[in-house]
Amino acid sequence: MVPTAAEDRAINAAARSDPDAQPLTPAQLKAMVPLRALRGRPPSNNQKVLASVRYSREVVDYFKSTGDGWHSRMDEVLRKHVNRRARSG
Repeated sequence: MVPTAAEDRAINAAARSDPDAQPLTPAQLKAMVPLRALRGRPPSNNQKVLASVRYSREVVDYFKSTGDGWHSRMDEVLRKHVNRRARSG
């Protein structure tokens, strides 16, 4: 049921008189972002490429045994190797 104009005015007046229910300011409204924009991992400055690669069981078992973040540690080892090779050249 839609309130009448008089009821709507009364509802709005009651809401404005409640110090805990004040309307948002234009600055607050402008600062709002959709919830879906806040989900997930923040964008990285170091974009990675998805690749399907096969490693020996020993290599994967070793890195997995180092705990969470093992993919990143494996990437770091490979990156260091590439940098050493690029410098020796």
